[in-house]
Amino acid sequence: MNAVRIGLLGLGTVGGGTLELLARNSDEIARRAGRPLRVTHASVKDASRPRGPRAAHVQLVTDPFELVHHPQIDIVAELIGGIEPARGLVLAAINAGKHVVTANKALIAHHGNEIFDAARRAGVAVGFEAAVAGGIPIIKTLREGLAGNRIQGLAGIINGTSNYILTQMRDAGLDFVTALADAQRLGYAEADPGFDIDGVDAAHKLSILAAIAFGMPLCFDQVHVEGIRGLSAVDVDYAGQLGYRLKLLGIARRTGRGVQLRVHPTLLPQRHLLAQVDGVINAVLVDSDALGQSLYYGAGPTASAVVADLVDITRALTIDPEHRVPYLAFHHDRLEALPILPVDAVETAFYLRLTALDRPGVLADVTRILADQRISIEAILQKEPPAGESHVAVILLTHKVRERALREAIARVEALPSIDGRVVSLRLDHLEH
Repeated sequence: MNAVRIGLLGLGTVGGGTLELLARNSDEIARRAGRPLRVTHASVKDASRPRGPRAAHVQLVTDPFELVHHPQIDIVAELIGGIEPARGLVLAAINAGKHVVTANKALIAHHGNEIFDAARRAGVAVGFEAAVAGGIPIIKTLREGLAGNRIQGLAGIINGTSNYILTQMRDAGLDFVTALADAQRLGYAEADPGFDIDGVDAAHKLSILAAIAFGMPLCFDQVHVEGIRGLSAVDVDYAGQLGYRLKLLGIARRTGRGVQLRVHPTLLPQRHLLAQVDGVINAVLVDSDALGQSLYYGAGPTASAVVADLVDITRALTIDPEHRVPYLAFHHDRLEALPILPVDAVETAFYLRLTALDRPGVLADVTRILADQRISIEAILQKEPPAGESHVAVILLTHKVRERALREAIARVEALPSIDGRVVSLRLDHLEH
């Protein structure tokens, strides 16, 4: 059969990797897809820049809309990132009757509902496996492999940059600023790392995973987001002394009152599977009724997922659009607008660190305030003050408590004259059913 002709929007790290993978494994890919896949065009900023032998037979254009409207392109792969012009290019490709593959998690999180509606009307397919967790096929797993399960929840380390920073803070004893600089030096973090360290990137991905897991529209704007910016090395160390590791997690969980969608630093027991995931590795733990807990783990190039989507679309070119796998796992007219729990209503255990005057009765004042809010304590760690110092660090682990009650208790504790500065609070989760 004739080759499927692909146009790449962008020949950067992901675009170049996609081109390389398609060329290197062309025979194997053709056997899987049933037809050859060939990159015929690519949109770049500078067409005169040397691109290597793989791009020798690729026609380079500097106007991405020229590529999108080219009559000899079957599938457009959007690999430039960001919201605009990516959104306009994807919608233009769909309206031109072309299938689309994208690795753009921000685009899908913010505009996926609009893009999927446009694709259904045009009778074309949109692949976005590469938008979450690099090369791990987590979207296909949730959408197809677990199609017979009711998914109760999921939790993931879905930002490799933040995971690398936290790993270096723990293993090398680095402070946050030094660990971030190390990640930037190695190319794991951008010059402006805000999306990674502030949890926005993980929230984009979590909103996509939750929509597929629970059969609801994408709702990025309702995800509670906290990042790791400014986390103290001392809290990473104290967590270790108490038997926990600190990870930036994206958590989506069904409850009887609604769905929890939250991204924040979380203490995990050291022996938990996700606690063992270090460096730039991603991992997603899925809790479903039939299979139970299952872990999907790896790094792998994003290009691997892009090519997988290209193969899937090639296989499905002759399938009636109404019978393709639904984008969010459930048919679009069966999605449910599930209530999203505000973070104040979420119940978790907490790690608290406070700096108190080293004198009798101070800890009793603190525990009395916690008791007033019906917050029970699981463990207390009190360090000896350094020589000549009048204040001491006190660390408490609580049992599960509603967030609103904890915030009220913290405000009262911080108002005590014996407490110096703010109380550091980090959520603690065993990720049980």
